[in-house]
Amino acid sequence: MKDRPIGIYEKAIPNRFDWATKIKIAKAAGYDFIEMSIDETNERLNRLLWSKEKRKYLKDLLWQESFYINSICLSGHRKYPFGSKDPIVRKKARAIMEQAIGLARDLGVSNIQLAGYDVYYEPSDDTTKALFLEGLKEATQMASSANVMLSMEIMDTPFMGTISRCMPYIEEVNSPWLKIYPDIGNLSQWTNKPEEELALGIHHTVGIHLKDTLPGKFKCVPFGAGTVDFESFFKKIKALEFKGPFLVEMWADNDLEEDYDTCVLNIKEARLWLTKKAGEGFYASC
Repeated sequence: MKDRPIGIYEKAIPNRFDWATKIKIAKAAGYDFIEMSIDETNERLNRLLWSKEKRKYLKDLLWQESFYINSICLSGHRKYPFGSKDPIVRKKARAIMEQAIGLARDLGVSNIQLAGYDVYYEPSDDTTKALFLEGLKEATQMASSANVMLSMEIMDTPFMGTISRCMPYIEEVNSPWLKIYPDIGNLSQWTNKPEEELALGIHHTVGIHLKDTLPGKFKCVPFGAGTVDFESFFKKIKALEFKGPFLVEMWADNDLEEDYDTCVLNIKEARLWLTKKAGEGFYASC
């Protein structure tokens, strides 16, 4: 196993490819793992209802390919948030959480990322924040029983856009099963001192998203076209002696219908670009 495993976000590979092909593309591009997406679309939420046979098929496939799913990005809570004032929505949020934990356990996934939104499609206030905290505590208890880690993603909205805003929730829940998964692209847009922010939560950090962003634009910014200072981040990460996984977050254009080789090249180029920014010997020395 590498000292610094690096993975790719599932959405970096076009939706039209099946799991077998996605895994082959990721491996061919030099990645160690893939991060599964369970977003708010019905197609992705239905993964939570996969049969035992489907789960076994994917787990066996990963084993055969010497590959793994390291984490699940559970953004489905954006549509069904813990902080909603509607009890029916909160009940759905709990069900999604319970099902996601079961899926992670069955697939051997060690980490579920939670979207750091109290609510997304309704106004946020003290009540929604309190409900969110209540749901977060319950989710953490469920996850601990299944030996599955939860981690809060640093998000694209002010509510949990920095580690400083995330830490009060980590401290209030006070569980070894709830940690932080910073997104340095998001973090760079909400603070003038992102490297210092990263240090604040380093002892709770279980992985780091690598993504480029621009002011007001948090998705689909090509690496090098944004304002994230990757070299400074990598220097800070090395100084902090962080050895957890990195996840390259990027999005494929599903309208282009790119072929296998093009998809491999796209995500390989991103990995090589980031490796160059990290500097020679970065992966080997820490």
